[in-house]
Amino acid sequence: MLPVIDIQAGSTPLIVNVPHDGREIPADIGTRLTAEALALPDTDWHIRDLYEFANGLGATITSARYSRYVVDLNRDPSGKSLYPGADTTEICPTATFREEPIYLDGQAPDAAEIQRRLDLYWLTYHRELARVIAETHDRFGAVLLFDAHSIGSVLPRFFEGRLPDLNLGTADGESADADLTERMFGVLDNADGYTAILNGRFKGGYITRHYGDPANNIHAIQLEMGQVAYMDEDPPFRLMPDRADRVRPVLTELLETGLHWITSRAAG
Repeated sequence: MLPVIDIQAGSTPLIVNVPHDGREIPADIGTRLTAEALALPDTDWHIRDLYEFANGLGATITSARYSRYVVDLNRDPSGKSLYPGADTTEICPTATFREEPIYLDGQAPDAAEIQRRLDLYWLTYHRELARVIAETHDRFGAVLLFDAHSIGSVLPRFFEGRLPDLNLGTADGESADADLTERMFGVLDNADGYTAILNGRFKGGYITRHYGDPANNIHAIQLEMGQVAYMDEDPPFRLMPDRADRVRPVLTELLETGLHWITSRAAG
């Protein structure tokens, strides 16, 4: 089995976590998936590549190797909904964002298999992510965990119309300091040619909500970016270099702003 998590160690209190760009599917699961699912349409395509610049900021980068169709690392392991009353996918999804079946008839995982995947993939990833956060906090006294995501810009299952390009989430202010949030959102809100919202349809998933602990100087912020901002949203989901080159400076300023803030807190 491939490692569940890739970790590129950094030299600053910034951690960039990428839980949904994984594309590996174990053979015993892959043989049970539909042709539509095997194209991995709900992947956060190219996010690791898009944020590669964070290496130059000294960020630690953590990322998943396996697809969210194996297990969704950003869901509560108890199955509790992150958005009560709104549609959302399960911890082991059975339908794509466009409501196409992920599994062939009769091949969806049962409770025992879901638990096996939680033990093997979900818990392993989170155990390592928690370790990285703790070690970073021990070293600097402060952590900014930035959870990097993307999603199709038009998905009627989850929202009406077109999603804003840049969706910053802090669990309605629970997962990060208000001043840090204001500074980072200001970068997005002032970005020319993009729409932005704070704590809109996407407020941060399990990772943001679970690890964010501002009282102990651990700040977690999620960015859900509309994929139209940097890629072709239709198969084969190609990166669009002109769009990526245009949005990357915005992302760079966003992380630089967060890094400056958290470094000042670490030094203090």
